[in-house]
Amino acid sequence: MAEPLRVVLTTGNYNYIKDGVSLTLNRLVGWLERNGVEVLVIAPVAEEPAMEHEGRLLPVPSFAIPTRKEYRIGRRLTTQLKDEIVRFKPDLFHIAVPDITGHSALRLAEQMRVPVVSSFHTRFDGYLQYYRLGLLEPWFHKKLRAFYARCEHLYVPSASMMDELAGQGIADNMRLWTRGVDHHRFNPGKRSQDWRRAHGIADDELVIAYAGRLVAEKNMAVMARVFAGLKARGVAHRTILLGDGPEAGWMRKALPDTIFAGFLHGDELATGYASSDIFFFPSITETFGNVTLEAMASGLASVTADATGSRSLVRESETGFLVSVDREDQMIERLLQLLRDGRMRKEFGARAREIAMSEHEWDGIFARLRSDYGDAINGYASRKHQM
Repeated sequence: MAEPLRVVLTTGNYNYIKDGVSLTLNRLVGWLERNGVEVLVIAPVAEEPAMEHEGRLLPVPSFAIPTRKEYRIGRRLTTQLKDEIVRFKPDLFHIAVPDITGHSALRLAEQMRVPVVSSFHTRFDGYLQYYRLGLLEPWFHKKLRAFYARCEHLYVPSASMMDELAGQGIADNMRLWTRGVDHHRFNPGKRSQDWRRAHGIADDELVIAYAGRLVAEKNMAVMARVFAGLKARGVAHRTILLGDGPEAGWMRKALPDTIFAGFLHGDELATGYASSDIFFFPSITETFGNVTLEAMASGLASVTADATGSRSLVRESETGFLVSVDREDQMIERLLQLLRDGRMRKEFGARAREIAMSEHEWDGIFARLRSDYGDAINGYASRKHQM
């Protein structure tokens, strides 16, 4: 009987914050281990994890990011961790983040002559402008190009993100690794009048929802101006934020009529989506847009920034509207259009649900990634044999 495939996965966040990256990687590890793949995860940890993790997790030394202390940066692999990896005898390294730990793992893999793949989860270059570090972008892109060139594959979550990376000359070894959604959890049937009433929403009120962390890089300032502009138009509606974060303080003052629901998880988050009527998402830093897909599965029409991630999900004038983030006036107009046109809202939401169900099924997505792992291992072995 053949030995199972063994994979080392390194990442910057696996269980200490519940976000799109950690949820995706945990779901991946769970699927791999149920399908005959052994996984060793190496990542920073915190004293109080936000979630139970899948698989075997070894902590790497780390430190808090000064400007965002809730996130941590992993340090180099220790001698003990390297010894654990050598004993594990991996067939493949999957590096999810090209951070200090990721570079250390890449060097170890090269020393062990084991193939490496990477996946692109976060537009760190896009974050730079929000923290007044835009001048570092050329240097950052150069570093990414050098890192990904040493990998067999780079797995990218959306076609729009692949186009963006190709334009930056970052990698010519990209493969699409899209994302799925739990169709049973996120569905229109989770709509609840009781949930709406508990949040002070009248039965006949239309609700515009945002979901995600309240952080600068997701364009909270744009959202606040758009919501204020909508209010000035005098069209009846409510706005709700399904999330929390460091920007919440000033936003509560700027948007006194908006409902701040805080972080919701699992079935309560699904109820929050389904109990809303329109989804609004102005972020331009997404590589995929997990929350947009969850909103689609919940049967919501969307108005989103015309940017990577959302651009590969929202179909213009079919499931929603894509608007340049510089056109806040047009965002307001599109939201007003959906508020006023109930038939359009219903048709867009039904089509969004249909696409989410037919094109974003997790088992098929992970099976294709497992096949890509095999291609990476075989391609590396073939080249190594020719050396």
